[in-house]
Amino acid sequence: MLIQPTLDSLNHLKLYGMAAALSEQLTQSAAHGLAFEERFGLLVEREVVHRENRRLSRLLQLAALKQRACLEDLDFRSRRGLDRSQLASLTSCDWIRAGQNLVIHGATGCGKTFLGCAFAHQACRQGLSALYLRAPRLFEELGLCHADGSFRKRLATIAKVNLVVIDDFAISPLGPRERNDLLELLDDRVGGRSTLITSQLPLELWHDYIGDPTLADAILDRLLHNAHKIHLEGEESMRKRAASDKQQTASKPKKN
Repeated sequence: MLIQPTLDSLNHLKLYGMAAALSEQLTQSAAHGLAFEERFGLLVEREVVHRENRRLSRLLQLAALKQRACLEDLDFRSRRGLDRSQLASLTSCDWIRAGQNLVIHGATGCGKTFLGCAFAHQACRQGLSALYLRAPRLFEELGLCHADGSFRKRLATIAKVNLVVIDDFAISPLGPRERNDLLELLDDRVGGRSTLITSQLPLELWHDYIGDPTLADAILDRLLHNAHKIHLEGEESMRKRAASDKQQTASKPKKN
Protein backbone atom coordinates (compact mmCIF):
# COMPACT_ATOMS: atom_id res chain seq x y z
CA MET A 1 0.00 0.00 0.00
CA LEU A 2 1.31 3.46 -0.94
CA ILE A 3 1.44 5.58 2.20
CA GLN A 4 2.23 8.95 0.59
CA PRO A 5 -1.39 9.64 -0.50
CA THR A 6 -2.47 9.04 3.11
CA LEU A 7 0.17 11.45 4.39
CA ASP A 8 -0.88 14.02 1.81
CA SER A 9 -4.50 13.68 2.87
CA LEU A 10 -3.64 14.08 6.55
CA ASN A 11 -1.65 17.24 5.81
CA HIS A 12 -4.45 18.54 3.59
CA LEU A 13 -6.83 18.06 6.50
CA LYS A 14 -4.32 19.92 8.73
CA LEU A 15 -3.76 16.80 10.84
CA TYR A 16 -0.05 17.54 10.96
CA GLY A 17 0.55 15.72 14.23
CA MET A 18 -0.98 12.50 12.92
CA ALA A 19 0.97 12.79 9.67
CA ALA A 20 4.28 13.19 11.52
CA ALA A 21 3.45 10.30 13.88
CA LEU A 22 2.51 8.02 10.99
CA SER A 23 5.78 8.78 9.21
CA GLU A 24 7.69 7.93 12.37
CA GLN A 25 5.78 4.67 12.87
CA LEU A 26 6.81 3.54 9.41
CA THR A 27 10.47 3.77 10.42
CA GLN A 28 10.08 2.22 13.88
CA SER A 29 10.13 -1.55 13.96
CA ALA A 30 8.63 -1.58 17.46
CA ALA A 31 5.45 0.05 16.15
CA HIS A 32 4.90 -2.76 13.66
CA GLY A 33 4.14 -5.18 16.47
CA LEU A 34 1.33 -3.03 17.88
CA ALA A 35 -2.32 -3.69 17.23
CA PHE A 36 -4.21 -1.34 14.91
CA GLU A 37 -6.09 0.22 17.82
CA GLU A 38 -2.83 0.94 19.66
CA ARG A 39 -1.16 2.51 16.63
CA PHE A 40 -4.22 4.59 15.87
CA GLY A 41 -4.41 5.73 19.49
CA LEU A 42 -0.80 6.93 19.29
CA LEU A 43 -1.63 8.91 16.15
CA VAL A 44 -4.56 10.62 17.83
CA GLU A 45 -2.54 11.34 20.97
CA ARG A 46 0.22 12.92 18.86
CA GLU A 47 -2.33 15.14 17.11
CA VAL A 48 -3.71 16.33 20.46
CA VAL A 49 -0.22 17.21 21.72
CA HIS A 50 0.61 18.95 18.45
CA ARG A 51 -2.50 21.13 18.65
CA GLU A 52 -1.93 21.98 22.30
CA ASN A 53 1.64 23.05 21.55
CA ARG A 54 0.49 25.19 18.63
CA ARG A 55 -2.17 26.82 20.76
CA LEU A 56 0.32 27.57 23.53
CA SER A 57 2.79 29.08 21.06
CA ARG A 58 0.06 31.26 19.57
CA LEU A 59 -1.17 32.45 22.98
CA LEU A 60 2.36 33.25 24.18
CA GLN A 61 3.08 35.18 21.01
CA LEU A 62 -0.09 37.26 21.46
CA ALA A 63 0.68 37.77 25.17
CA ALA A 64 3.98 39.51 24.32
CA LEU A 65 5.36 38.85 27.81
CA LYS A 66 8.32 40.93 28.94
CA GLN A 67 9.98 37.95 30.59
CA ARG A 68 9.96 34.23 29.87
CA ALA A 69 8.80 33.24 33.32
CA CYS A 70 7.21 30.13 34.80
CA LEU A 71 5.78 29.63 38.25
CA GLU A 72 7.97 26.54 38.61
CA ASP A 73 11.03 28.79 38.39
CA LEU A 74 10.09 30.97 41.36
CA ASP A 75 12.99 31.53 43.74
CA PHE A 76 11.93 30.88 47.34
CA ARG A 77 15.46 31.40 48.70
CA SER A 78 14.82 35.08 49.34
CA ARG A 79 12.52 36.04 52.17
CA ARG A 80 10.02 37.94 50.04
CA GLY A 81 6.85 36.94 51.86
CA LEU A 82 5.73 34.47 49.20
CA ASP A 83 2.96 32.26 50.50
CA ARG A 84 3.33 28.82 48.93
CA SER A 85 -0.29 27.88 49.67
CA GLN A 86 -1.60 31.08 48.08
CA LEU A 87 0.57 30.57 45.00
CA ALA A 88 -0.57 26.96 44.73
CA SER A 89 -4.18 28.13 44.80
CA LEU A 90 -3.59 30.81 42.17
CA THR A 91 -1.71 28.36 39.93
CA SER A 92 -5.00 26.67 39.03
CA CYS A 93 -6.07 29.90 37.26
CA ASP A 94 -9.61 29.49 38.62
CA TRP A 95 -9.42 33.14 39.70
CA ILE A 96 -8.99 34.08 36.04
CA ARG A 97 -11.94 31.95 34.98
CA ALA A 98 -13.98 33.69 37.69
CA GLY A 99 -12.95 37.13 36.43
CA GLN A 100 -11.11 38.08 39.62
CA ASN A 101 -8.11 40.41 39.82
CA LEU A 102 -4.64 40.10 41.29
CA VAL A 103 -2.46 42.88 42.68
CA ILE A 104 1.29 42.36 43.21
CA HIS A 105 3.09 45.16 45.04
CA GLY A 106 6.47 45.63 46.61
CA ALA A 107 9.80 47.42 46.28
CA THR A 108 11.52 47.80 42.95
CA GLY A 109 13.51 44.78 41.80
CA CYS A 110 11.78 42.28 44.10
CA GLY A 111 10.33 40.21 41.25
CA LYS A 112 6.89 41.71 40.57
CA THR A 113 7.28 41.66 36.79
CA PHE A 114 8.60 38.10 36.83
CA LEU A 115 5.68 36.90 38.94
CA GLY A 116 3.14 38.74 36.80
CA CYS A 117 4.57 37.23 33.62
CA ALA A 118 4.66 33.80 35.27
CA PHE A 119 0.93 33.97 36.01
CA ALA A 120 0.27 35.09 32.43
CA HIS A 121 2.36 32.20 31.14
CA GLN A 122 0.41 29.81 33.37
CA ALA A 123 -2.84 31.17 31.94
CA CYS A 124 -1.63 30.50 28.40
CA ARG A 125 -0.67 26.95 29.36
CA GLN A 126 -4.27 26.41 30.42
CA GLY A 127 -5.67 27.75 27.16
CA LEU A 128 -6.51 31.24 28.45
CA SER A 129 -5.48 34.37 26.57
CA ALA A 130 -3.16 36.91 28.20
CA LEU A 131 -1.64 40.28 27.34
CA TYR A 132 1.29 42.11 28.92
CA LEU A 133 1.10 45.90 29.02
CA ARG A 134 3.46 48.29 30.77
CA ALA A 135 1.40 51.11 32.29
CA PRO A 136 3.27 54.13 30.83
CA ARG A 137 3.25 52.63 27.33
CA LEU A 138 -0.38 51.58 27.69
CA PHE A 139 -1.49 55.13 28.41
CA GLU A 140 0.73 56.43 25.61
CA GLU A 141 -0.83 53.93 23.21
CA LEU A 142 -4.37 54.83 24.28
CA GLY A 143 -3.53 58.50 23.78
CA LEU A 144 -2.53 57.74 20.19
CA CYS A 145 -5.73 55.75 19.76
CA HIS A 146 -7.71 58.84 20.77
CA ALA A 147 -5.88 60.79 18.07
CA ASP A 148 -6.55 58.35 15.22
CA GLY A 149 -10.06 57.35 16.29
CA SER A 150 -9.26 53.73 17.20
CA PHE A 151 -9.73 54.09 20.96
CA ARG A 152 -12.98 52.10 21.19
CA LYS A 153 -11.64 49.39 18.91
CA ARG A 154 -8.51 49.00 21.03
CA LEU A 155 -10.53 48.83 24.26
CA ALA A 156 -12.79 46.19 22.71
CA THR A 157 -9.74 44.10 21.79
CA ILE A 158 -8.30 44.33 25.31
CA ALA A 159 -11.71 43.53 26.82
CA LYS A 160 -11.70 40.11 25.14
CA VAL A 161 -8.42 38.99 26.75
CA ASN A 162 -8.83 36.66 29.74
CA LEU A 163 -5.91 38.15 31.68
CA VAL A 164 -4.38 41.58 31.17
CA VAL A 165 -1.14 42.32 33.03
CA ILE A 166 -0.56 46.03 33.68
CA ASP A 167 3.02 46.29 34.88
CA ASP A 168 4.65 49.25 36.69
CA PHE A 169 1.40 50.94 37.64
CA ALA A 170 1.88 54.32 39.38
CA ILE A 171 5.44 54.71 38.16
CA SER A 172 4.63 57.94 36.30
CA PRO A 173 2.11 60.76 36.87
CA LEU A 174 -1.55 60.09 36.04
CA GLY A 175 -3.38 62.88 34.27
CA PRO A 176 -7.12 63.39 33.63
CA ARG A 177 -7.13 61.48 30.34
CA GLU A 178 -5.15 58.57 31.79
CA ARG A 179 -7.58 58.34 34.71
CA ASN A 180 -10.57 58.19 32.39
CA ASP A 181 -8.89 55.68 30.08
CA LEU A 182 -8.05 53.40 33.01
CA LEU A 183 -11.62 53.54 34.26
CA GLU A 184 -12.95 52.69 30.80
CA LEU A 185 -10.53 49.77 30.47
CA LEU A 186 -11.41 48.34 33.88
CA ASP A 187 -15.13 48.91 33.45
CA ASP A 188 -15.11 46.71 30.33
CA ARG A 189 -13.43 43.91 32.29
CA VAL A 190 -15.03 44.00 35.73
CA GLY A 191 -16.75 40.76 36.69
CA GLY A 192 -15.88 38.95 33.46
CA ARG A 193 -12.18 39.30 32.75
CA SER A 194 -9.17 39.43 35.05
CA THR A 195 -6.61 42.20 35.48
CA LEU A 196 -3.23 41.75 37.13
CA ILE A 197 -1.54 44.92 38.40
CA THR A 198 2.05 45.25 39.59
CA SER A 199 3.20 48.36 41.44
CA GLN A 200 5.86 49.52 43.85
CA LEU A 201 3.44 52.05 45.35
CA PRO A 202 1.76 50.83 48.57
CA LEU A 203 -1.95 50.16 48.12
CA GLU A 204 -2.95 52.72 50.73
CA LEU A 205 -1.42 55.46 48.54
CA TRP A 206 -3.22 54.53 45.33
CA HIS A 207 -6.24 56.72 46.02
CA ASP A 208 -4.08 59.83 46.43
CA TYR A 209 -2.00 58.88 43.39
CA ILE A 210 -5.04 58.66 41.11
CA GLY A 211 -5.96 62.13 42.26
CA ASP A 212 -9.60 62.72 41.44
CA PRO A 213 -11.55 61.35 44.45
CA THR A 214 -14.61 60.32 42.44
CA LEU A 215 -12.64 58.54 39.73
CA ALA A 216 -10.29 57.06 42.31
CA ASP A 217 -13.23 55.49 44.15
CA ALA A 218 -14.61 54.07 40.90
CA ILE A 219 -11.26 52.73 39.68
CA LEU A 220 -10.26 51.13 42.98
CA ASP A 221 -13.69 49.60 43.46
CA ARG A 222 -13.42 47.87 40.08
CA LEU A 223 -9.83 46.87 40.64
CA LEU A 224 -9.52 45.91 44.29
CA HIS A 225 -12.96 44.53 45.17
CA ASN A 226 -12.43 40.82 45.94
CA ALA A 227 -8.95 41.04 44.39
CA HIS A 228 -6.17 38.67 45.43
CA LYS A 229 -3.13 40.50 46.80
CA ILE A 230 0.53 39.52 46.97
CA HIS A 231 2.97 41.75 48.83
CA LEU A 232 6.60 41.03 48.04
CA GLU A 233 8.84 41.90 50.95
CA GLY A 234 12.57 42.35 51.31
CA GLU A 235 15.01 45.00 50.25
CA GLU A 236 17.29 42.83 48.15
CA SER A 237 16.78 43.29 44.41
CA MET A 238 16.23 40.05 42.54
CA ARG A 239 18.10 41.58 39.61
CA LYS A 240 21.15 42.09 41.84
CA ARG A 241 20.83 38.50 43.16
CA ALA A 242 20.65 37.12 39.60
CA ALA A 243 23.69 39.17 38.57
CA SER A 244 25.57 38.02 41.67
CA ASP A 245 24.72 34.36 41.05
CA LYS A 246 25.85 34.71 37.43
CA GLN A 247 29.10 36.34 38.51
CA GLN A 248 29.80 33.64 41.09
CA THR A 249 29.16 30.93 38.52
CA ALA A 250 31.49 32.57 36.05
CA SER A 251 34.24 32.96 38.69
CA LYS A 252 34.25 29.28 39.64
CA PRO A 253 37.25 27.40 38.20
CA LYS A 254 36.40 25.07 35.40
CA LYS A 255 37.01 21.38 35.94
CA ASN A 256 39.24 19.68 33.43
